Amino acid sequence: MAEKSGGSKKLLWIMIILVLLSSIGAAAAIYMVIDQRDGGSEDAEMQQAMEREPPIFMRIEPFTVNLADDSYGSRLLYTGVTLRVGNEESKAILEEHMPQVRSRLLMLLSGKQADELTSSEGKQQLAQAIVDRLNVPLTENQPPLDLREVLFTEFIVQ
Repeated sequence: MAEKSGGSKKLLWIMIILVLLSSIGAAAAIYMVIDQRDGGSEDAEMQQAMEREPPIFMRIEPFTVNLADDSYGSRLLYTGVTLRVGNEESKAILEEHMPQVRSRLLMLLSGKQADELTSSEGKQQLAQAIVDRLNVPLTENQPPLDLREVLFTEFIVQ
């Protein structure tokens, strides 16, 4: 009988050690899973930050402009312009001051000759001139505009 009680004590200690080892293993596994979740949420946050932002476009109604006289006489430009801006604040400022924006564009375009505008380089130079003209503040204490691109949606020279 003494052997049975000694054997059962050994078995009891072995079981206790196995339960402790199992608990330690489970705790380590839970710690690793929680750590991966935290790392995964950081990756998800970085991925969301790296996601592309949708572009913000502002359409300007098409208009017709008398171009400067050239060797062919009086010519017309019919154009539609869309601006791609970097933030909603820039879009709101431009919308609030649309009469000034249109006036600046009309003044800029009316000084151009048709042969300047028919080449692709001429259109690119015109797009840059529009950005330069609109970057001049429209009102006092205006924050700088974030103009990204000028897109010509309609462009007819006659």
